[in-house]
Amino acid sequence: MWTWRRIIGETVAATATGAVAAVGLSEFGGPGVVLGAATAGTLCVARRVLPASVLVASSALAGLVGGFWLLMPLAGWSAGGRVAAARRVVAAFAVSYVAHASLAVGLWWRGAPDPRTLLLLTVGFVASTVLPGLVSRYRAQRRALLDALHEHNEQLLREREMIASHWRLRERQRIAQDMHDSIGHRLALITVQTGALEVDSGLTDEQRSRVGQLRESAAGAMHELREVVGVLHEDGSGGDRPAGTHPARGVAGVADLVAAARRAGATVELRRTGVARALDPAADHAAYRIAQEALTNALKHAPGARVVVELRYEPDAFVAEVADTGATGPAGGDAHDPVGGGQGLTGLRERARLVGGLLHSGPTGDGGFRVAGMLPYGTGRDTADTTGAAEASHGPTVPAAADRPPPRAAATGGTVDGARGAFDWQAPHQRQQELTTAMRRNWRGVAIGCGTATLCAAVLVALGLWALREWDASLLSPEAYAAVEVGADEAEVRAGLPEGSFLFEDVAGPEPPRPPGAECVVRGSTEQPDDPALVALFRFCFADGRLARKDAFTTEL
Repeated sequence: MWTWRRIIGETVAATATGAVAAVGLSEFGGPGVVLGAATAGTLCVARRVLPASVLVASSALAGLVGGFWLLMPLAGWSAGGRVAAARRVVAAFAVSYVAHASLAVGLWWRGAPDPRTLLLLTVGFVASTVLPGLVSRYRAQRRALLDALHEHNEQLLREREMIASHWRLRERQRIAQDMHDSIGHRLALITVQTGALEVDSGLTDEQRSRVGQLRESAAGAMHELREVVGVLHEDGSGGDRPAGTHPARGVAGVADLVAAARRAGATVELRRTGVARALDPAADHAAYRIAQEALTNALKHAPGARVVVELRYEPDAFVAEVADTGATGPAGGDAHDPVGGGQGLTGLRERARLVGGLLHSGPTGDGGFRVAGMLPYGTGRDTADTTGAAEASHGPTVPAAADRPPPRAAATGGTVDGARGAFDWQAPHQRQQELTTAMRRNWRGVAIGCGTATLCAAVLVALGLWALREWDASLLSPEAYAAVEVGADEAEVRAGLPEGSFLFEDVAGPEPPRPPGAECVVRGSTEQPDDPALVALFRFCFADGRLARKDAFTTEL
C-alpha cells in the first residue's frame, strides 16, 4: 500500500525527471520536449516494478541525451535496494555502465576516447549511480535484519510462553496426582469406615443418622476432590464419575448446602431477593464457595447460632451474604484446630478479586459474624428462576479455550500442539543459526559497501585534484601564443607548449579549417570567456616538421 508520503515523493520525482529531460531535449522542439518528459516520468515510476530494466534504459538514455542524468541516481537507488540476488545487481550495473559509456563515447568523441576522459566518465557513473545503489542496498539489508530480529524476538516470546505453559501443566498434573494419592486415599477410607459404622446394630437411630451424614459429607468431599483433580488435568475431565451425576457448584447449589446444614442440626434460613440473573461461570462458582466457606465457619465457630444465608440480586452486582447471631454453645474449633488453617477468608477474598468482585467480613452488632461477597454479573440474559443459572454452573469450572494452556508435550515427541501450531523444540536453534548467518552476511555487505564508498570517495578526490592540475597544466597565455611564429621548428614549438590537453583535443563547436595533411594540437587559453558554455582555445597545426598554421578561436566545449 502506497502512503501519501510515498505518493507525493513519487510525484515530485517524476515531475523533476520529466522537467530535466524536457530541458535536455528542448533543441528538438515541442515533440522532443513532450517525448522526453513522458519517457523520463514513465521510467521514474516504473523503476519500482522493473528496477534492473529501468537502470539499463536510464543509463543508455543518459549516454545519448544529457537531460536523462537525473534518472540514473534514482534508478541506481531502486535497483540496489529491490533486486535481491547479488549477481543480478552486479550484472545490471555492469550492463548499465557499458551502455552508458559506449553511447556517450560514440556520440561525444570522434575516434577512441582519451583514457583520462574515460576514467572521468567511469567515476561519474560510480558516483551518480553505483553509490546510491550501494546505500540503498545497505538500507534494505539493515531493514531486513531488523525485521528478522523482531520476528525472532516475537517467536522467542511465543515459545517462552509455550514452555511456561508446558511446565505449568506438568506442575498442575503433579499437584493433581499428589492430591489424588494422599487426600483421596484418606477420604476413601473415611467413606468406607463410616459406611461400615452406619450398619452397626449397636448405634441408635440418631447416631446412625449422624454417621450417615458424615458418610455423605466424605463422599461429597471425594467428588469435589475428583472435580479439582479433573480441572488440574489437561482434558478438564472430572475423574471417573458418570456424566450428569456431579452436584451443582453455583448459586443453585447453595440450597443443597443449607439443606445439609439443617440435617446436621443447625438452624439455617435461606433468603432470595431480587430478580435472578445469570453470572459468569467463574463468578457463579465463587458465590457457591463463599456461601460454603462462610456456612462452614458459622457451624464450626458458632454452634447453636441462627444462621441466615441471603442471596441478593442487586441492580449492579450479586451479593452472597452469610450472617450468624453468635455462638450459644461450646465452639467446635479454636486457634489450635489442626483442620482449620486460618486461610479460608483469605482464599475467598482472592477468589472474589479474580472474578472482579470483593469480599467483606467482620463482626456484627449483636455478637455474630457476617461474610458478604459482591460479584459481577455475566453477559447472559435475565431469568425468572435459578434453574438456568444452576444448569450453567454445574460441574467443575473449566478454563475457556483461549485461557487454557497448550496440551502437554509428548514424552517421546518434541512438539506442543497449541493454538499457534506445532512447536518444534529444534526450531529455536535453527532460527538462531539462520539469524547469525544473516547478520554475518549483512555485516559483510556493510563492510564491502562502506569500503567501496570510501574507495570511490578517495578516487573522486584524487580525480578532482588531478583535474585541477591538468587544467592548469594545459593552459597557454596569450603572450606565449603570440611569441610562437609560423614556420618555427615543430620540436621547438611542442617543447614550449603545455603538456596536457584536458578535453581540448576534441570540441563540439565549430573551429577554423585545418590545413590538408597537417597534425594539430589544441591548448586552452588562460583567459576564458564569462560564458561557461564557451571555451577559448589555441590551435597549432604542423606539417613537414614545421608549424604550418596557428589559430586563436572561441567555440563550444
